[in-house]
Amino acid sequence: MGRVFVAGSINMDVVATAERHPRIGETVAGDSVLYFPGGKGANQAVASAKQGVPTTLVGRLGADAFGQGLKTFLAAQGVDLSFVKDSPGTHSGTAIITVANADNTIVVVPGANALVDGDDIAAPGLAKGDVAVSQFEIPLPTITAFFKRARAAGATTVLNPAPMKPANTALLDLVDILILNETELGQLTGTELSVTDAAGRYADAARTLAQGRIVCVTLGKRGVLALVDGEQLLVPGREVKAVDTTGAGDCFVGALAAQLASGSKLRDALSYANAAASICVQRMGAAPSMPTAEEVNAVLNS
Repeated sequence: MGRVFVAGSINMDVVATAERHPRIGETVAGDSVLYFPGGKGANQAVASAKQGVPTTLVGRLGADAFGQGLKTFLAAQGVDLSFVKDSPGTHSGTAIITVANADNTIVVVPGANALVDGDDIAAPGLAKGDVAVSQFEIPLPTITAFFKRARAAGATTVLNPAPMKPANTALLDLVDILILNETELGQLTGTELSVTDAAGRYADAARTLAQGRIVCVTLGKRGVLALVDGEQLLVPGREVKAVDTTGAGDCFVGALAAQLASGSKLRDALSYANAAASICVQRMGAAPSMPTAEEVNAVLNS
């Protein structure tokens, strides 16, 4: 079995729930304030570790109360924190999230995540069969260095380009599997896409990014579209009652990485990750909503 290495962000998510999102300049009454461990890196690492695959997180925390709480939580989920550093003089990453009618808006303040650098990602020993995962909540040069090391070691590289920002070809050329949602696909390709578009339109946009790599587009309740060697593969969505979609994409990425590290074929890994995400959206919070392997298998076998 291979291992999963995630270089990414670690945040405390401060979640306000309300009946609806405020308009610009408006104040609305909320229902509750909740605190959940999050950050795309941490979420993906937890999603992977809960599938029973050895998972290491590379990142930074502030020397504050949030940092201590996040460490305690991640260790309890089975995530290896050997390469998570404390950064005195700065705060831990924080996300301010509003949830209304199962949809969310998010403002992320990077804090210590912005300090993750080449020295941090140089320490872990990657090997052939491992899966290296990253996202856009740490500096892009750090991700590039991480993927260069992964490629040199024979590991598979997985990039989730979120939140979207301009990325150069030097980074994208190091990506084996690109996982993004329909919004990110539109932004990265400069294509106007709508949730009502047919799968073929998404496939056409994704083909411009393929160039020898696998492209997976997560389409929420509509499922997942993947392009493999130019061929279109569609995994249907699962009908569930969504409560909070905050960690769904991260759940998909982490579960997929874990399956690939375990040696699963891509189609099987996509179906598994899709089922995992369908469980995640039925729970509040990001990292705490990630399902176990037993829960995912129960859904797949039902």
